[in-house]
Amino acid sequence: MRSNLFVAVLASAISAALLAGCGKDEAPAETAAPAAPAGESAAPADGQAAAPAADNARTYELRSRLMDSTSQQEEWVPDLVSTPIDTVGESLTRAEQSVKAGRLEQGEGNALSIYLSILETDPENAQARAGVEQIVAELVKRGDQALTQARFNEAARIAQVVVRVRPDDDAVKAFKQKVDAGREVALMLGEAQRLAGEGKLVEPQGGNAAQVYRDILRGDAGNAAAQAGLARVEQTLIDQAMAAAEAGNYTESDRLLSDAGRVRPGGSQAVQNASTRIVEMRQGRSEGLRGQIIAAIDANRLDEASTMLAQLEKVSAGAQGLDELRTRIESARHYANLKPGQVIADDLRSGGKGPELVVMALGSFQMGSPDNEADRKSNEGPRHQVTINKAFTLARNETTVAEFRRFVQATGYKPTADQTGTSTIYDERSGNMVDKRGVTWEHDHAGERADDRKPVIHVSWNDAQAYADWLSRETGKRYRLPSEAEFEYALRAGTQTRYPWGDGNPGRVVANLTGDKDRSASRRNWVNAFPNYDDGHWGPAPVRSYDANRFGLFDMVGNVSEWVEDCWHDNYQRAPANGAAWVNPGCGSRVLRGASWASAPDQARSAFRLTAGPRTTNPRLGFRVARDL
Repeated sequence: MRSNLFVAVLASAISAALLAGCGKDEAPAETAAPAAPAGESAAPADGQAAAPAADNARTYELRSRLMDSTSQQEEWVPDLVSTPIDTVGESLTRAEQSVKAGRLEQGEGNALSIYLSILETDPENAQARAGVEQIVAELVKRGDQALTQARFNEAARIAQVVVRVRPDDDAVKAFKQKVDAGREVALMLGEAQRLAGEGKLVEPQGGNAAQVYRDILRGDAGNAAAQAGLARVEQTLIDQAMAAAEAGNYTESDRLLSDAGRVRPGGSQAVQNASTRIVEMRQGRSEGLRGQIIAAIDANRLDEASTMLAQLEKVSAGAQGLDELRTRIESARHYANLKPGQVIADDLRSGGKGPELVVMALGSFQMGSPDNEADRKSNEGPRHQVTINKAFTLARNETTVAEFRRFVQATGYKPTADQTGTSTIYDERSGNMVDKRGVTWEHDHAGERADDRKPVIHVSWNDAQAYADWLSRETGKRYRLPSEAEFEYALRAGTQTRYPWGDGNPGRVVANLTGDKDRSASRRNWVNAFPNYDDGHWGPAPVRSYDANRFGLFDMVGNVSEWVEDCWHDNYQRAPANGAAWVNPGCGSRVLRGASWASAPDQARSAFRLTAGPRTTNPRLGFRVARDL
């Protein structure tokens, strides 16, 4: 019955003001409480469906428990004492004076006590009866006003008075019902305050402050006191969310803001505003971290950049830009802030630029030839997996005559052919390679003055190493010859076929190779050559005369064979698997890779390899440099 009474008679204008308890002192102001946990139903708006039966039962249980906890308390009894009278007329006069003075029901000589004393002597005294009726009506009016203004204790005291004087009066009954209903609300508000004080803000389920506020609103959706309580709950959660965001705890901030959004049906503008502020805060922090990360990458403080990236992942509301930064860090770690495929050229201390270099992507490949490959040599196996795990750059093209000349002129270095006074050339009369005195790096394959754009030939492994060392001194970077594994990796450029272009004869001009349509100056042709192939050159062609491969490198096969760093080994047993050069102290021969303009088709295979002493020079042999990152 008490629940039905609560729903039926709780007037919103009165209940809104009921913030105090039933004692003689006013209840303290409520402490703001957080929102209800996820899944709880908020108070229905006017016209919405009633709360589920389980919620009604829970509300009834709470209210019954609260009312029972105060049922044993001794209620206050109004002090309506008999007032001695001399004469009825004098007493009536005194009562009227008390009314005018505002002493209706309290204090010595109050009007209600005087009228009641008169009625004890003269029960039919019309003036006294009218006075009592007027005072009761006025007190009921004051009691209603007290309820409206949240002075519940005063309203409860007035109810005690008027019920004792006129228990059957309809206005008094209605007023008493309001007070009784307000008492329940006040107790529930007090319970919400107690739960909030104990820290039970949104948990546990079935016993938290926010839930009690919603229980009140299920009975009166317009109850301003409960609405104000939920508003304070919401604001508390917003404040906590903002504090968490300022402390960088965005996971907690999101959770608190989500709770705040569920406090009131449909959320509120305050929650939306807070969400906007937190997003702006996170964006500002994100932008700051991005700038710091980029600065750390540029300064090569990569561990610091990675730590800040982990912070940014927590701060950033989305993943936008994170992958790019992660890639930049990895690129900086492996590629020194460069990108695979990027072309660079270092400044030389003496002025100008060094050779153009292509940044090689890290990767893996099968080095060597499979057992069933046609024309396979035993020194090309065993085929094995190589993983290039250290980034490097490789010159886009073979070192040119002009580039080598600059080195010789800058250093006064005397190349091997200059020291020996001889090298090998192609002899047109005999069609063979023959030694010829006076031939140096400045000459072409026939012993004539070489074009500056052509690859430098007649250079030894020692000459190539000296050129790389000079570049290292000029740039402050470590230049070197590529390892054999790096060369084959770059030559294959992602392929695993017999040739870099496939398994059969080239279907178009791909490099300076031996073709059966090639002709020398005296119209000689190759006996062992690719059929129906003519690349337009007999002897080395100017570098970059043909298309680059998929790694952006020119003439990795054809034109000239090239020196690499490695010592010669008869096979790949125990060869490094990380792409490093395989070097033994005091080794007597080095490795040559890549076909030349005069190589037979089987020597243009991707796995083909040759060896020569480090002082060997001939017209089919040149080099290109690599640089560490």
